[in-house]
Amino acid sequence: MKNMKILAAAIVIFAGAAGAGCAQAAHFDGKRALADVKAQMDMGPRIMNSPAHVKVVDWILASLKSAGWTAEIREATKGDVKIRNIVGRRGQGGSWIILGAHYDSRLLADQDRDPVKRTLPVPGANDGASGVAVLLELARTLPKDLNKRVELLFIDAEDNGDIPGWEWIMGSEAFAAQLKGKPDAVVIVDMIGDADLNIYREGYSNRTLTDEIWQTAARLKFPQFINEPKYQMEDDHIPFLERGIAAVDIIDFDYPYWHTAADTLDKVSAESLRAVGETLLVWLAEK
Repeated sequence: MKNMKILAAAIVIFAGAAGAGCAQAAHFDGKRALADVKAQMDMGPRIMNSPAHVKVVDWILASLKSAGWTAEIREATKGDVKIRNIVGRRGQGGSWIILGAHYDSRLLADQDRDPVKRTLPVPGANDGASGVAVLLELARTLPKDLNKRVELLFIDAEDNGDIPGWEWIMGSEAFAAQLKGKPDAVVIVDMIGDADLNIYREGYSNRTLTDEIWQTAARLKFPQFINEPKYQMEDDHIPFLERGIAAVDIIDFDYPYWHTAADTLDKVSAESLRAVGETLLVWLAEK
């Protein structure tokens, strides 16, 4: 992820095809998203080259296809690392929007206070599973007749930086390098399930996109979005920004269980997942 450099339930009306005057009601279900977090946790840590990693890839693909999305794996290699990014696609039209979240979990809980636990893998309930859960609930909720091109990007090999033989954000770098064309917007969600959710504006993110999303959250009265800057993150939005693509990182980096063995299901809240998912649902309808 993440080298830090210091420095309610709403009903949303979606317009159909432009000028068609049709509408479809949609609602983001935080409880259903929380069930997706649990499903991932039941697989075990989704660390690279593990049975759980294979299982979560198959599960994400099946979930996307069940929701009516076209889904595929985009493979890449970097050194000895085999990367499997997953892309779900739906809709067509003038705008092209990518929503992304990493699905791998970290090999080592090296931030744990207990030295004995620092060699354990991170369970990844918030750091990994929460973002995946938001994307999958959006897959079930977004209209089938989108008047824009939306891609849901499940990113591999994100979270092992500062471990010998690994780098941060390897999956998003590989995906961005393979892109043909230029998306209008990329939105990354990362660590957004914390029961004590506080999402500040991330310093590298595109200001216009950040304004749009935070203003949407304010209209929906989600106080989890705080309209102040706090961090500049090396996260999955960076490879897109480096290629001149407008991108934003929605992240709560004040998560006390980051890269510890305590990043478990009990730390994640359905209401936090709903705050992020509903905000993106409305923002997408208006974009």
